[in-house]
Amino acid sequence: MKQKNSAPNVVLFMVDQLSARWLEAARAGAVPVPNIERLAARGVMFSNAFTSNPVCQPARSTIATGLTSRGHGVIENGYELSPELPTFMHALQQGGWRTGALGKLHFRSHYRDSHLNDNYRAYGFDVVHNTEDARGGEWLDWVAAEHPDQFDNVLATIWASHIPWYAEYGPDKVDLAERIRRAREGLPGTSGGWYPLPFPAEVSQTEWITRHALEFICETPADQPLLVQVSYVQPHGPFHPPAEYLDRVDESKIPEIAPAEWFDNPDAPAYYRQVEKPRYMEGCRRYYFADIAHLDDQLGKVLDALQDAGRIDNTFIIFTSDHGEMLGDHGLRGKEEHHYDACIRIPLMIAGPGLQKGVVRDEMVQLEDICPTVLDATGQRLPLMPTMGPDFADKADTIPVLPGKSLLPLCRGETVSDWRSAAYVGSFNAVWSMNPADWARTIRTHQYRYTLFACNNGEQLFDLQADPQEQNNLAADPVFAKVRQLLRDQLLELIIMQDYPKTRRSLFALGVH
Repeated sequence: MKQKNSAPNVVLFMVDQLSARWLEAARAGAVPVPNIERLAARGVMFSNAFTSNPVCQPARSTIATGLTSRGHGVIENGYELSPELPTFMHALQQGGWRTGALGKLHFRSHYRDSHLNDNYRAYGFDVVHNTEDARGGEWLDWVAAEHPDQFDNVLATIWASHIPWYAEYGPDKVDLAERIRRAREGLPGTSGGWYPLPFPAEVSQTEWITRHALEFICETPADQPLLVQVSYVQPHGPFHPPAEYLDRVDESKIPEIAPAEWFDNPDAPAYYRQVEKPRYMEGCRRYYFADIAHLDDQLGKVLDALQDAGRIDNTFIIFTSDHGEMLGDHGLRGKEEHHYDACIRIPLMIAGPGLQKGVVRDEMVQLEDICPTVLDATGQRLPLMPTMGPDFADKADTIPVLPGKSLLPLCRGETVSDWRSAAYVGSFNAVWSMNPADWARTIRTHQYRYTLFACNNGEQLFDLQADPQEQNNLAADPVFAKVRQLLRDQLLELIIMQDYPKTRRSLFALGVH
């Protein structure tokens, strides 16, 4: 069967907390990823793609709206994305696309409630089957109904039992918090940061998400284009792949852990002196890479479903992540203010009609570029900025609405003379901190990474060509004083431009007296 409508489909295939560094290691032999290779052969891979705020809610809000953290206002986890801000999902929904969100979205706080499906439709989705890091909601209810024998094993994997609604879960206000505690005691291995999945793969969040994706693709009428966001919780920690995937990992091909160069360095930013003594986490890497293999299988199922539906040749497929994972490099884990390569550089592949195949581009690209790319691919646009008043000279259709650019010209092999020469990354401290000294601002070029911590709390400067493992902080080296000052000046410019274009939040109209 072939798709009847000529309008292109869009599949946004998202994973959580996958660094480009680790995907490159997987492709180099750490674990088989045949479907990622299959997608790479169909399209373009960007080797210098960066998250602009390496934490879940801000990064995902940027993908949806195309705005910076300052633009959409979600500066860290705990803030929520206003559904009144236009998203590319809204634009395609209004243009006739059938839109679906399957899996993790995280535009709202995990502490909000356990059943967010109706709320998430407000962001431009016709169909929502949502499951998040917290595990509660539709997937958990499905396990209880369809796999009751595995329910306690699933409860044992819920690390966030302190979320208030677990004490009064669902319409019957069941106290699941206590049952979760007992389940974890019964499976003590699940209290760690990595362990084999204690129930069959077909019961997992990962495969539940995939089944809904396949159903959405199959059930969309052939004469209607589709937009589907297929978004997984893994490989976000805790890392818990199905046990059978652990045997696929070749640990000899996993890169050695980058030493914690900051630990004995008197010039290291003060932020790092607050970090506990390095934990190298060697054991976790096998589990993380096994999760990648499991996700690769899911990508294959989605590609096959598009093929079977006659849609694959008319579909733009975007594969990406919201941010990276340190995975023990530099003695660190997680993401946020750790602006090393494993944290901020993310995978990004785009395949679709009219694009080059099997090509790698090294331009500096950011998550802000995904929204304009989708709009360009589908011929849609976000609403114009509202204007009013006789004194406002600019016409609405000349006012910029997005800071990023479409990646399609690069994907077609074109040269874009005014493309950015540097990427920007900003962190507004982790959820457990109120200290602005923890705020980090970074400029990343092809040769350098320069990071400034607020309140005179230190800097990092690495020459990535001479020191790709980021071991020698040159911020205090007089030989690099001019380089440091140039990067600092460029960073200031990028910080200012985080407020451009002007935000739509609370905006009635531009030019009003």
